[in-house]
Amino acid sequence: MNVVKLVLVMGLAFFAFTGCNAKKNSNEVKEVHWDRDMCERCKMVVSDRHHAVQVINPQTHKARMFDDLGCAVLWFKEEQIDWKEQAILWITDAQSGQWIDAKKAYYDAGNITPMAFGFAPHLKKEAIAKEKEIFTFIQVSKKIVKMKKKKMKQKMMQGEMH
Repeated sequence: MNVVKLVLVMGLAFFAFTGCNAKKNSNEVKEVHWDRDMCERCKMVVSDRHHAVQVINPQTHKARMFDDLGCAVLWFKEEQIDWKEQAILWITDAQSGQWIDAKKAYYDAGNITPMAFGFAPHLKKEAIAKEKEIFTFIQVSKKIVKMKKKKMKQKMMQGEMH
């Protein structure tokens, strides 16, 4: 009878342990420490609850925080992340602050965002004002890379003038 109790106790302990680690070993949004977690790319504190991004490596389940979609997109490019296509991207909805799938979100431009890229995420197209253009994640990613190249070119031209 003692062997049965031991097996039962060990089984319960195993399930309790794995249950506690389920979120850690998943591709769901990880706990965010607002105003303490730092952006992986620019090292600014993540505090804007309507433009934050969490990138999760689906193999390791490791999450990285970003303060702006622009930082996340450029981080993939600059760091040459080989799991970019498989990455899980969560972003906070510009209106509700709820985490949504960044790759399925709808975006508009001309917004005030932490790093001034200006793209705001929305769960639904209808949340975007009718007069604004709607972008997909892929379109926004390309625009962010172009914006960065343009800024770099401007800096180089300014450097040549001095």
